Amino acid sequence: MNPYLLSNEELTMKLREVGELRYHDKHPYHVRMHEGKLSPEQLRAWVANRFYYQKNIPVKDALILSKLPSKEERRKWIQRIMDHDGTAEHEGGIEAWIRLGEAVGIPREEMLDERHVLPAVRFAVDAYVNFCRLQPWLIAVASSLTEMFAPVLISHRIAIFEQLYPWIKPEGLEYFKARLHQAPRDADHGLELVLRECKDRSDQDQAIAALHFKCDVLWAMLDALLMAYPIAEDER
Repeated sequence: MNPYLLSNEELTMKLREVGELRYHDKHPYHVRMHEGKLSPEQLRAWVANRFYYQKNIPVKDALILSKLPSKEERRKWIQRIMDHDGTAEHEGGIEAWIRLGEAVGIPREEMLDERHVLPAVRFAVDAYVNFCRLQPWLIAVASSLTEMFAPVLISHRIAIFEQLYPWIKPEGLEYFKARLHQAPRDADHGLELVLRECKDRSDQDQAIAALHFKCDVLWAMLDALLMAYPIAEDER
């Protein structure tokens, strides 16, 4: 074990390096989506399968919430659940994603009954939920730090969908617009916890490994889509 404790700056840099190397925006399926080259069928498959991930976000956040050691941190973390499940005044991200499905041509009932969810996608998402259930809260929090890489990607996605997929109904993009301010807030809180609570190099290495794992989950979901909805070799 390396006894050298990384500074906060060094740990942050190593976490960001994980995203630079392994975040799912580099996957061929995702690259093709952002080039505007997915067929309607391929884009609908991404929306339908990603919904299984979206609906499980508040589940994993509830698992983390149940283990956080202070009421102050729980008060901050619970906002994530409300962002996705919604409140009396706010419909939430799950409903917004269903409307994205409708905007690309997937009927609501087909989103809700999960008929389009691939087995490998289900397996990957369930693995992530179980990871957050079984790991110490600090390591589960570290796995959520893919949010550090999301805001720039989401801002690009909104422009790309508007310009390159004009057949998508505009109201379907509200989920992404909300995440432009939610994701940075969540990333800042998660990173603050990781930097503050990693007391030794072992904690730091486990946090980095947790973020690797989360990136692998997102990558595996796209691997499943690429196998089920392949891209021609001359188009890669």
